[in-house]
Amino acid sequence: MKSPSIDGVKTWAGRGLSLFGLLFLLFFWTGASFSQPPHHVRTKVRFWHMWTAEWKDVVDKIVKRYNDSQDVYEVEALSVPSAGADSKFILGVLGGDPPDVMAQWNPIIPPWAEGHLLRPLDELMTPAEKADFDRQAYPVVKKMGTYKGKLYGMSIGMNMFGLYYLPDHLKEAGLDPSKPPQTLEELDAMGKKLDKFDANGNLTRLGWLPTNYMIFAAVFGGGFYDWNGERLTMDTPENLRALQYISDSNKALGFGNVQRFNSGLDTQSSAGGWPFIGGAYSFIVDGAWRVEQIAKYAPQLHYETCPIPPPKGGKPLAGFSSGNFMVVPTSAKEPKGAWDFIKFWSGLENPNVAAEFYTWGGWLPLTPAIAQSPIYQAYLHKFPQFKTFVDLMPSENETVLPPVPFQTFFNDHIGTTEESVTHGTLTATQALRGFAKTVNAEANRRKELGYDR
Repeated sequence: MKSPSIDGVKTWAGRGLSLFGLLFLLFFWTGASFSQPPHHVRTKVRFWHMWTAEWKDVVDKIVKRYNDSQDVYEVEALSVPSAGADSKFILGVLGGDPPDVMAQWNPIIPPWAEGHLLRPLDELMTPAEKADFDRQAYPVVKKMGTYKGKLYGMSIGMNMFGLYYLPDHLKEAGLDPSKPPQTLEELDAMGKKLDKFDANGNLTRLGWLPTNYMIFAAVFGGGFYDWNGERLTMDTPENLRALQYISDSNKALGFGNVQRFNSGLDTQSSAGGWPFIGGAYSFIVDGAWRVEQIAKYAPQLHYETCPIPPPKGGKPLAGFSSGNFMVVPTSAKEPKGAWDFIKFWSGLENPNVAAEFYTWGGWLPLTPAIAQSPIYQAYLHKFPQFKTFVDLMPSENETVLPPVPFQTFFNDHIGTTEESVTHGTLTATQALRGFAKTVNAEANRRKELGYDR
């Protein structure tokens, strides 16, 4: 085989080098265009929440809506197990690795604000935004999120309590189902006609029995906090009347009888097992979220809602509220992005856009502008029972847990106070005085130890 000549090799080498050069230039030009940074890189905003299952899907939809609505921030949502969420947050703040924003429903605003774990949202608002919030937000929304004059929590869904009842039970007892009780005295009289017992005197259906001392303290014109004087109010005549009413109602039916009846029921069920759905109660006080639950698990149930009627000398449209709210930790790396996301979800920025989110979760709105939006009005048309709770939002008589740094302690002990009278172990006077003494002792102990300012 003939070997290539030196000139041939040079010719092919030259051609090869020329081809290589062209390829290099082509790679350089195209590669340079691919390696250029994008025109804009979004800022990551870390968001923690405690919702799971279908509720997590709702949250993810809202986050996606926000991310699609602008190109400055990108919210990254993380569902944190509720059992350890508070501890995880505290460790994150103290360790320098917190979320930028967190959705909460636990009583954490006063203790975390007192411990310098939360950033006041007032600092992130523009003067116009603050003025809008102060002017538009429902009174109870401000109560829930404010501590010592500063706003730490922005509501993304309040929860009110109202009276649920079954018209068929009323009709069966010869009562007019189109005329719900207007006073607590009327409710008591109707409840007695609706109670059912077996041959041995055991309860088989409960017409009416008051529960939740926090609610009825407000209904009787009392409550546990003076918002003007900024102090706890516990052993008062109104609070005693409310506790005595709960005690007397249980005593009339028989303490043991009521306990046996309730022991066979899943009174906290969040699914289709709620006893009211099965007809165990004719009247019952419960939260707005039950409307969504009934629509899902018992859509054919014929029921109505109305405000809790006050007793003689009590307050109308009164009760206790709680809900979901957003907080921003002091060490958040992207507080501006956190605030932008909060404005979007809460509806403070655009109530018509946010109204849809509230219907997804079955949540009560932050402002009248959200409630009056076409989407929300359509939701109320579909679920007219929900309107009862929306109509409660403007009431000054709705209250929340007292804004003290030991809210969990307070809440636990008010529960045991009510339990002591429903079981007949203490009189209402003994229980209320013991409650006041215990809470005051805790408040004094914390001050002496320098926990609270």
